[in-house]
Amino acid sequence: MAVEKFPVEAGHIMLFARAIADKNPIYYDEEHAKTTEPGGIIAPPTFIQCGAQFDPQWFLRPVIGEPWFGSGKNPTGFSGEELGGVMSGLHAEQHFEYHRHLKPGDVLTGETKPGKTWEKEGRRAGKLKFAENITEYRDQNGELVITARGVSVITEKPASD
Repeated sequence: MAVEKFPVEAGHIMLFARAIADKNPIYYDEEHAKTTEPGGIIAPPTFIQCGAQFDPQWFLRPVIGEPWFGSGKNPTGFSGEELGGVMSGLHAEQHFEYHRHLKPGDVLTGETKPGKTWEKEGRRAGKLKFAENITEYRDQNGELVITARGVSVITEKPASD
């Protein structure tokens, strides 16, 4: 993911908190938030995932005239047809490291870099290939705010006898 400009707005934080059914007033009530340790409204922990909406090349965004990966027509993950039916994959883990609270008024940029890769032998799916990607989100001052680490796994189906 490459995010050039992700403005964090109080209204977006409130809507996100409502969407995940989190009633904590620190996400929407300025008077209450002033009495807390952060001293103001902050974003819920997984709010950073909204940054994908600011990535013009995000693969889950529908594009007119092109097949949509997130259509629900096929099971989650890619079908393997793209690779000759040999492999299939899924998102296995997501981790967030917060260097400070994310708050309204922040304008983030995000840069994704490849992380570690490794393999394991699966009992039913054959070889499992793991890969992580690391996205660093920096604020308008260039300060690191959040490090997100995602892990994907590609399964190689065993050859049939």
